[in-house]
Amino acid sequence: MDNIPLVPAPEVSSELADTYWGIFDVVADAQVIAISGHTSPDGDALGSTLGLGLALRERFPSKDIALLLSDDAPVPRIYRFLPGAASLVPAAQYTGNPDLFISVDCPVLDRLQDAADVVRRSKTVVSFDHHPAREEFAQISVRRVDAAATSVIIEEFLSFCTITISPDIANCLFCGLVTDTGRFQYQNANPESFVVASRLVAAGAEPSRISLEVYQSQRIEYLHLESIVMGRIRTVANGRIAYSFARAEDLEGCGVSQDECDGLVDIVRSVGGVDVCLFLKECDSDGKVRGNLRSKGALDVSGVAAAFGGGGHAAAAGFTYVGSIEDTLAAALPMLAELVGADPASAVPVL
Repeated sequence: MDNIPLVPAPEVSSELADTYWGIFDVVADAQVIAISGHTSPDGDALGSTLGLGLALRERFPSKDIALLLSDDAPVPRIYRFLPGAASLVPAAQYTGNPDLFISVDCPVLDRLQDAADVVRRSKTVVSFDHHPAREEFAQISVRRVDAAATSVIIEEFLSFCTITISPDIANCLFCGLVTDTGRFQYQNANPESFVVASRLVAAGAEPSRISLEVYQSQRIEYLHLESIVMGRIRTVANGRIAYSFARAEDLEGCGVSQDECDGLVDIVRSVGGVDVCLFLKECDSDGKVRGNLRSKGALDVSGVAAAFGGGGHAAAAGFTYVGSIEDTLAAALPMLAELVGADPASAVPVL
């Protein structure tokens, strides 16, 4: 790695520079710090939590820095290889009263799930995020909706404040960037994302290892579930919307856990000619359905997710719906039809 030329650290506006130094001062003054991403964490939420947490632990070894999971659930299997993943603690089990809570990759307090209670008992709250938000819940927020991933913002903050990015930190942040850009295939893969990727590789990130762990190490049980989901793909609105689903009994029958299903939406997204897609996963037996939305062009799916209390950005968003698979499709497909400029009546689901 010594032979790889380092990419210059980022230049930021004077306003953002003041914000970053203000956050650095808040971190320096705090003794007890908690960091968490959103519920049902993806690669960016986990990569940002771990990358920032490990960096602050190395820079401030005397501080008590807890890395939290907002759900009382295990780390998704494909992300357990990430450095520091074993130290993540479910927020429901965390009893501290932080001087500082840092939220990453989360636009609304509700999406912090159990970690929202930790926010309420924290003295100061800071947020790093790249999703649009209706209102801020943190005293200090860095919200860059032009950033491809929150990991990009974390890398910028660390580099600007000259906090060392070790290979372990670089791998966490690179994972966040790769997964939120769909391996640099989504429309949010802008020039900055490649510049940041270059800096992270120069700092020791291993793209081949991350690709192997996240995309090429699926259990055969998962692949069996994938074949079921693939066989259920249907299109509506003259082929502009694709959708599929997995029931709780499918997961149980294949021996697949809830946290293994993040990649299934990309199977639906791969249908040619589709503008937007929807994948639904029945959540155990609690009467809820998890929805994942993707856009393949300029259409913004985050508004549909927001209508159901979810969130995300233009290319990728998610939500939770109380009801059955059938109920969720009946509610979501007409909204997606309107989004693509089709008659909502053309979006009748076929199961």
